Amino acid sequence: MDATFYHKLCITNILNGVSDGLSKFSHPSRVALIFAAKEDDPISVYDPQNILRGHESKLKEIFYDDELWRDRVKEKIRYQPLGHIVTEEDLALAGLISYGGCSSEFFYQVWLTNHHPDMCLIHPTERWLEQAACLLAHDYTSRTVAINSSDYVMKNYALQAIADFIVDERERNLGFDSKIQIPPVLDDILNISKTREEGAWARGVLFFSDPRRVKEISFITKIQKHERPVISNVKHIRKLLVAVENSDRKLVSDGCTIIGMTDSDIPEYAIAADFRGDHGFLKLGNETIASFFDGSFHSTTREAKMVELEELLLDSNLETEKSTLLFQLISHLVHSAGKGRYGCTLVIDLNELPVGLSGHVLDPPLSLLEPKHMKLAGSLLKIDGAVHITSDLSIQGFGCLLDGKTINWENMARGARYNSALRFSAANSHIIVVVVSADRPVSIIYNGIEINAFSHWRPVYQYTPEPMYLKKYLNGVML
Repeated sequence: MDATFYHKLCITNILNGVSDGLSKFSHPSRVALIFAAKEDDPISVYDPQNILRGHESKLKEIFYDDELWRDRVKEKIRYQPLGHIVTEEDLALAGLISYGGCSSEFFYQVWLTNHHPDMCLIHPTERWLEQAACLLAHDYTSRTVAINSSDYVMKNYALQAIADFIVDERERNLGFDSKIQIPPVLDDILNISKTREEGAWARGVLFFSDPRRVKEISFITKIQKHERPVISNVKHIRKLLVAVENSDRKLVSDGCTIIGMTDSDIPEYAIAADFRGDHGFLKLGNETIASFFDGSFHSTTREAKMVELEELLLDSNLETEKSTLLFQLISHLVHSAGKGRYGCTLVIDLNELPVGLSGHVLDPPLSLLEPKHMKLAGSLLKIDGAVHITSDLSIQGFGCLLDGKTINWENMARGARYNSALRFSAANSHIIVVVVSADRPVSIIYNGIEINAFSHWRPVYQYTPEPMYLKKYLNGVML
């Protein structure tokens, strides 16, 4: 195989794997690579999904206007052994997560992907990109590896990325090597989350403390040593969780068995699984690392961040204090709907004179600043039709019907609630419509457009030779 073709294929396979894997772990994710394989090579960019669009001037400043970066990298790798990758400085590009590395085998590389606003932590994703850098440095200089193996590894790296982050954090902060085998523990957590007891999903907290720190825990009670159930016996552990569900009690494990039960706080850097029925959260101490559901780990907090809604309200004619308060109230209602797993529609009317909607009009309107009215609003969302909220932080009506003329970009796959919101917002100015689906996705619609849609994303397909496969900087312009 031609060396140039092989090198391109290495990059494509790994990038495909990273993109596919992160799209399952997070939302649809785009990935790009900036690199120079040898110390005298010009900087090349592989960005098939245009994730770097808008960052051209910053990249030009870093890599073209100043060549000091190249001298810095040479100095970093001068005395490094073969196979060792030195972490490079973060490029600090807004909205992107990056990992950069340099080594004697592969001079310089930076992997970049989307920073989704609803991520628990970015660190597992950074470990994912770090692994991509290691694989590329290895594959690029070797002609003996199976060309698709790295692609497969990157597609299925979620559990190991989380494990890598946990190991790094525990070793850095606890000052000793953990005796807990992290990947098997994570596997057991997923298996417990998939196991029902009398038809019910697991609820309650189980945490794993290093054996050397167990004596620091104040137990309610312990199980005799010779009777302690092993953690891999997921059916037994699922039964024991019944004893701690809906309470402050927690099961305690040393990574091998269940030791007992406590009502104390989770120790720092202990691995904890907070089971909440059909989903749960993985924590390190009290810091949430990831969520888990459907038998896999995910980066999402399972709460809509609605950054676009916040920006629309801040850009409106409302005073900053009022727009911030309105955003907080809407966020609370949307999160309540998400937790209750029911769909709903909120019409946020920013007009001085509210538009007239057919439905149940309230007389007088109810102020959302009253806690009891907020509770009522949460109940009104469950009724068919939209809840009409005005700029004075009041509920104008509920059960409202949204109508409007047909528009060309309707999506019949999204249902009547979504398409009615598109039509209505297209026909009325200064109206924001928030549509919450029963399975948790939230759509922010303004002027007939879903402004938080991933319409710009397209998947990466397998490599087909093209002259511009590797974009390069030429006279300061990224081709």
